[in-house]
Amino acid sequence: MRSSMSSGPLRFPPGDVGSVTPMGVDPVVGPRRPALYVRRVLMTTTAAARRRALAVSMTAALLGGTVLAGTATAAPKPTPTPRPPAQMSSVGGDRLAAPGTQVNLAPGVPALPPKLTSRSWIVADAETGAILAEHNAHWRLAPASTLKMLFADTVLPKFPKTQTYKVALSDLKGMGEGSSLVGIKENLTYTVKDLWLGVFLRSGNDAVHVLSAMNGGIPKTVADMNAEAHELQANDTHVVTPDGYDEPGQLSSAYDLTLFARQGLQNPDFRSYCSTVTAQFPGDWKKDKSGKPTKVRDSFAIQNTNRLLSGDYDISRYAGIAGVKNGDTTNAGATFTGVAQRGGRTLLVTVMNPAHTEHNLVYREAASLLDWGFKASPMVRSVGTLVPPLSKLPHTSPSASGGKSTEPPLKAAASTGASSGGMWTAAGIAVGTAALLAVVIIVVRRRRPLPSEVLPSGAPSGGRRRRGGSRRRR
Repeated sequence: MRSSMSSGPLRFPPGDVGSVTPMGVDPVVGPRRPALYVRRVLMTTTAAARRRALAVSMTAALLGGTVLAGTATAAPKPTPTPRPPAQMSSVGGDRLAAPGTQVNLAPGVPALPPKLTSRSWIVADAETGAILAEHNAHWRLAPASTLKMLFADTVLPKFPKTQTYKVALSDLKGMGEGSSLVGIKENLTYTVKDLWLGVFLRSGNDAVHVLSAMNGGIPKTVADMNAEAHELQANDTHVVTPDGYDEPGQLSSAYDLTLFARQGLQNPDFRSYCSTVTAQFPGDWKKDKSGKPTKVRDSFAIQNTNRLLSGDYDISRYAGIAGVKNGDTTNAGATFTGVAQRGGRTLLVTVMNPAHTEHNLVYREAASLLDWGFKASPMVRSVGTLVPPLSKLPHTSPSASGGKSTEPPLKAAASTGASSGGMWTAAGIAVGTAALLAVVIIVVRRRRPLPSEVLPSGAPSGGRRRRGGSRRRR
């Protein structure tokens, strides 16, 4: 048997009890008693190894204890503050692509409100589409229930408000844990108006799911909403759930949410629902003394959770407010889009994810931005514009049936902040016959004023209604 430690013997002074000698060779005793020597060497070597191991383990324990003690008392690393991308979308103007605040502060223009904490915000003229000021308006963030404005833009025109619907149990499945509810029950019948009041006043995800079921189901509704976002040039938006519940990849921006509000306000039913402060919502059937249902249905009061519209114990109703929608989830924080009128002007404001340092802060910051907008709007030059829907661009024309033109839609080029118009670029490609004998490419550049959906003075919305009440989705 050979030692595994070395190919040759290790030589130590005779009598060294700690030395290691090849088995069967004893420099003192010789090979006469190999077994006894082996036992002696193994015992002494093991004892020495134990002493060395004990010393090492004690040292490691001391060092380890110091490290662990330091780890236990070390302060946790602070969570890094999210930062907007260095380059964002330029839809609506080149200045909107840059992070930070964009505003044209000239002599006579009041300073912006101090200590704004929201990650993203925008103030715009609802009639002309001019953006008076913005801060990271194209930053893609979780939208929370403000996404329900896009849901309304997509689904509301499809069903008359007097239509009734009996709710099935399956219609209420799939809602996220902790969802806001208005109190819809299966096997009960509701009007479409009831359901929309549940959406706008109580931000009811149950009402959204029922209306989605009427629209063909959740997947179809999500697809319709994404198509509607594309039509509105809301390119920051990606819909995963129709109710705005937190889901990976569900994103929008202050710019897009403002587009959704502006589009919805063209519809009188949208305006009516989003400006309603309180309403009676149908409940279960009343029962007689024997416990049998009667023909009389109960109801209960619901109040709008938009605190600039309904007020709260620590905040008053904002003068001139007329909607639109609020939201609050774990990922999104608080979000809010509002519309208000003063002195013949109608302004839109969107605020996303302010600091969590003060109750109702999202409404306070929105109100301060509206106050600034009404003071600044007569003199401040815009930094961008709210773009129109693709179907409203100058080169397109609705078909006789009220649908969209079959021409490929053109996207608006980024407009400069100082102008009310923009440079629109069209690229059309016509492919010849099946033999592919010729290809003609036409590029047209033209400058035209930006078409805007003008809201009439004296009303929070107004404007033209959608032709045919609905549009085909792509």
